[in-house]
Amino acid sequence: MVEVVNRQRRKQIDVEPWQATTAKMLVAIGHPNASVTVAFVSDKKIRELNKNFRGIDKATDVLSFPTLNEDEGLGDIAISVDRAKSQAKENGLTFDGEVSQLLLHGLLHLSGYDHETDNGEMNRLELQLRKKLKI
Repeated sequence: MVEVVNRQRRKQIDVEPWQATTAKMLVAIGHPNASVTVAFVSDKKIRELNKNFRGIDKATDVLSFPTLNEDEGLGDIAISVDRAKSQAKENGLTFDGEVSQLLLHGLLHLSGYDHETDNGEMNRLELQLRKKLKI
């Protein structure tokens, strides 16, 4: 089951298309029946989450929180709408294009990949999936 929630007020988010996009990405990653929750949040909220869970007192673009028990699903993802808007401009992407990349990145983390320790494996897979999913 895919749940997408909008927990910020700066940009209106239609959650239904993001539910479909998330489900499509889960199929491509190899987790077609996985449960995941995606929350669109503000910079303030993602900074708070980053500080509480990672000890880093600054905002970031996406955070992933894997579940401890796979029977409970893959986990949760928080995406900063503020960061997605600014990074979309910096990267020459639409807002939806930037969010799609952040969402895929978060889902790969929930699937056990870690770009900081895997010698580029996650980055290679992410690029392949971007091409496959046309994002």
